[in-house]
Amino acid sequence: MVLIIILLVTSRDHLEHITSIGPRTTGSPENEILTVHYLLEQIKLIEVQSSSLHKISVDVQRPTGSFSIDFLGGFTSYYDNITNVVVKLEPRDGAQHAVLANCHFDSVANSPGASDDAVSCSVMLEVLHVLSSSSEALHHAVIFLFNGAEENVLQASHGFITQHSWANSIRAFINLEAAGVGGKELVFQTGILDKLIEGMNQMDGSKDDAMDCNRDKAISYHILARCFFTRILDGFSTLSFFSLLIGDNILAVLKYLATSDVLVSSSKYRHGNMVFFDVLGLFVIAYPSRVGSIINCMVVMAAVLYLGKKLLQPKHNTANYRKDFFCGFGITLIGWFTSLVTVLIIAVFISLIGQSLSWYNHFYVSVCLYGTAAAAKIIFIHTLAKRFYYVNASDQYLGEVFFDIALFVNCGSLIALIYGGFCSAFISAVWVAFPLLTKFCVHKDFKQHGARGKFIAFYLLGMFIPYLYALYLIWAVFEMFTPILGRSGSEIPPDVVLASILAGCTMILSSYFINFIYLAKSTQKTMLTLALVCTVTFLLVCSGTFFPYSSNPASPKPKRVFLQHMTRTFHDLDGKVVKRDSGIWINGFDYTGMSHITPHVPEINDTIRAHCEEKAPLCGFPWYLPVHFLIRKNWYLPASEVSPREPVHFRLISKEQTPWDSVKLTFEASGPSHMSLYVRPHKGSTLSQWSLGNGTPVTSKGGDYFVFYSHGLQASAWQFWIEVQVLEEQPEGVITVAIAAHYFSGEDKQSSQLDALKEKFPDWTFPSAWVCTYDLYAF
Repeated sequence: MVLIIILLVTSRDHLEHITSIGPRTTGSPENEILTVHYLLEQIKLIEVQSSSLHKISVDVQRPTGSFSIDFLGGFTSYYDNITNVVVKLEPRDGAQHAVLANCHFDSVANSPGASDDAVSCSVMLEVLHVLSSSSEALHHAVIFLFNGAEENVLQASHGFITQHSWANSIRAFINLEAAGVGGKELVFQTGILDKLIEGMNQMDGSKDDAMDCNRDKAISYHILARCFFTRILDGFSTLSFFSLLIGDNILAVLKYLATSDVLVSSSKYRHGNMVFFDVLGLFVIAYPSRVGSIINCMVVMAAVLYLGKKLLQPKHNTANYRKDFFCGFGITLIGWFTSLVTVLIIAVFISLIGQSLSWYNHFYVSVCLYGTAAAAKIIFIHTLAKRFYYVNASDQYLGEVFFDIALFVNCGSLIALIYGGFCSAFISAVWVAFPLLTKFCVHKDFKQHGARGKFIAFYLLGMFIPYLYALYLIWAVFEMFTPILGRSGSEIPPDVVLASILAGCTMILSSYFINFIYLAKSTQKTMLTLALVCTVTFLLVCSGTFFPYSSNPASPKPKRVFLQHMTRTFHDLDGKVVKRDSGIWINGFDYTGMSHITPHVPEINDTIRAHCEEKAPLCGFPWYLPVHFLIRKNWYLPASEVSPREPVHFRLISKEQTPWDSVKLTFEASGPSHMSLYVRPHKGSTLSQWSLGNGTPVTSKGGDYFVFYSHGLQASAWQFWIEVQVLEEQPEGVITVAIAAHYFSGEDKQSSQLDALKEKFPDWTFPSAWVCTYDLYAF
């Protein structure tokens, strides 16, 4: 306990200092100088206090490289002279094998990046301190990677793993990442399961939340601090206490791996052979996957024997049951399908009238609207079946039939998961084993007319564990992923997605309670209650009662808006300027557009909707990342020209004909730390090769080529070439190339008009603003 307190206190000190530096975008002095200086200073202090048993080596890596990535539709990344601070803690005589711990100290623009990811770097500093001062000798090395360009889509990680000499010794790694500003840590992806979980279970009171193990090719262990999914309010004051408790867990896992023989034979653990899960966030249960397979198969066999006995008896004994079973299965599917259709109709209507995301700040609204509608439709379908199809059947008989149908469905799910080799099969096993056991226990009471109350009591008690755990998992999923719908772009209706998820959850949760519809004398009151709740909620949502956004620091639900004050310049084939305009380009990151903003900022309305420049790549706008297919609704407010002190310089160095009848164009570009390059071959031309990535051009979604570029301090001019295969000459040239310069730090980042507009936004928004330029050329 004393160690945990020390970890918490010192980690908070590190965190407070790092976040006080402010936003730390790659290439900014705050990231490349101030944060790096602080890390090196603290590492030096740790080295002075370290035990003589250990040796500490420090390296400041500044890699340059390029790679293509299948993310956001696919694009290519190029980085130059970015920064990694790498520390190796090893035995005094050295070590052949190592485990890697990774965090990143850079942040997105305009964010102090407390949880994403300064908290992890703060924890890693203190874990390094504790391990280095320990009197227990290490068998293997521990490499601490503080990477300075993760928010640039993994650039610094790529630079380390492909170029650093220490990377060859790594046999396992732990990645500390964030997806919010609060909540307990969550294991969301892992290999080498048995040893990692064994190490975690050696902790004093480990209470990690754990999700299903993935068969990842890497020997990996990813942890993230969870909750609000809003990096824009990611400050020191909003960080959850639980996020700092990660230090105790990471210390235990690293210590275990560095002092055991696991890393020597790590390859045999790479896919993992453990099933592990947490119980309501209180403790972790772990067992070998072979044990899990045996348990799952035994559960399947018990269910198959139970159902087979009923379905495969002599025909004269089971003819009616078999018919009623399969008809009931069809009715169940119809109920699920119609419930899904019902909620989708409601969700589409809500989206069309402009009331999306009413549940974003009031989650209960989604349950009252979509959950009740789905439940009511399922009850309605089965009530009709009971009244008009199963006319002469007894309620006890029908209750047993539909219990067996629910068991059949869940058993089928379990078999599918076992066949697919998923460790998460234990969830379906719980949903088969406990109900089946409950059925055996209450079988006699079920048959007796006078024991209905006793039957219901025991039945609910037996279902308590699977339903409690299912509700816990469902809540964890919604807590993690629902906020993403608040920033999923303008093209995906979030209500449709959420309604579908809630309908699915209702289907799962209703499965073992459908039999009560047939056991009950009447379902009228239940249906009326659900319909009333759904109708009232629907009317309130349609009237705009539930405002989607909130600035509450305890649970922020902001509207994210990007404001880019830009000047665009379009050149023709002769280099002459054919068009030049300036304005503030506005992007909202959710489905509601600017409808909630317009009353506060009247100049932002549909009269200034941006129009796509069809002949320009990515519609002629300075996209920071290729998310144009997710955000098609933009606004362009006219504004004065911007004049950055560090303007972008872009020029064609050479043009040469190759022996294989293609044209090779070599370019040079210099400018701010972040630039985006867009390429579109004209009709009759194809982009065959370039000097980026692995040499093969990768298109982004839509057919254009997108290159994400960043550099650290003191980077040289960026030179690259592209090779165009010309099949048919066109009057307007063979290719269009555009380059956007993004100014995320320093004086060039701001403009008076941008600041004035930003000040008008209400406190429940977060307008992330910067200056940029866009230049388009034809060749």
